[in-house]
Amino acid sequence: MMSLTVLSLPQRYKRLLQAMSLAVAVVYMTLLLYQSAYGYPGMQVTTTTTTTSTSTTTTQHASAPALVAVASSPSPSPITPSLIIRKDIHSFNFSDIEVSERPTATLLTELARRSRNGELLHDLSQRAVTATPQPPTTELDDIFISVKTTKNYHDTRLALIIKTWFQLARDQTWFFTDTDDHYYQEKTKGHLINTKCSQGHFRKALCCKMSAELDIFLESGKKWFCHFDDDNYVNVPRLVKLLDEYSPSVDWYLGKPSISSPLEIHLDNKNATTNKKITFWFATGGAGFCLSRALTLKMLPIAGGGKFISIGDKIRFPDDVTMGFIIEHLLKVPLTVVDNFHSHLEPMEVIRADTFQDQVSFSYAHMKNQWNVIKVDGFDLKTDPKRFYSLHCRLFPYFSFCPPL
Repeated sequence: MMSLTVLSLPQRYKRLLQAMSLAVAVVYMTLLLYQSAYGYPGMQVTTTTTTTSTSTTTTQHASAPALVAVASSPSPSPITPSLIIRKDIHSFNFSDIEVSERPTATLLTELARRSRNGELLHDLSQRAVTATPQPPTTELDDIFISVKTTKNYHDTRLALIIKTWFQLARDQTWFFTDTDDHYYQEKTKGHLINTKCSQGHFRKALCCKMSAELDIFLESGKKWFCHFDDDNYVNVPRLVKLLDEYSPSVDWYLGKPSISSPLEIHLDNKNATTNKKITFWFATGGAGFCLSRALTLKMLPIAGGGKFISIGDKIRFPDDVTMGFIIEHLLKVPLTVVDNFHSHLEPMEVIRADTFQDQVSFSYAHMKNQWNVIKVDGFDLKTDPKRFYSLHCRLFPYFSFCPPL
């Protein structure tokens, strides 16, 4: 016979409290287990795992320019120039090239402090973060024109430039040479710079002078850096008009290649059985090229302060190729081809006389006992074998040495 136990009222309350306590304990333990496995909702758990995202090439000619970011990637954080070098050139030992790890803003502040026109740098920085500005008007004084020369060409090439197109841009043009020359220092009103680089037309000397040109431009506060060789005639008004079509606060690499396809080079890889192949375009220095200030500011941590020479030594190419390597390969800024630049590697005679005013630069060369020069009426060939005097008088007939019309 089954017995029936009747609990008193206090005992019932006691059993109920015990059951509730057990239920609360089960719920609490469940929450602890969930939190240890998944964390609290809405909280971000910090991890120490580092992921490397692959950079994607972007066109730098957007309406809202960026002075800080070197290349874009899936990560929201900008990639610093040092990462660009160590990632894209991982098969290449750049460890002995000191790359600044400081923020670009710090570099800009220091540059502005040293520059003659710090307000311009501040203006460019503001353009990078304020909407989509219209391209500012470019005037002659906004341009830094550098001409690379050497001691042996002072009395020939340099003298010809000083008598012709230099007179149109005396305050904006600087000559970079490899010796002191008091005569031409006076003729250029102090615009002859002795870079202390070696004399001659070889890679080390060329990169040394280009490095000096870039560094002095960065300190100048100008909006545009335009490099030319001492065998170039520069149509100054046309150069100003060309640059006025572009904004200096956007990354621009303007020039003209001398080859029909991108340059292909192989970088030695000491830690692998194969070499890395890269391709890029470069603007030939013999025709001249121009860089916007925004672009040169991105180059500052990589190539400023003499680092341009180190990169040239690493890839073992001359100055214009090294420039293309830095801009197109490291910074991912494409060359914008401007056909109005001309070098001695082109047949000068194909440039029609009725288009002279539209060209930015001209050149000449003496090859195989004949001159590669433009066809232009004017002085006789004995007086003007390079045709620069005749060209100058064609464009600017009011100069005193030009024959009467």
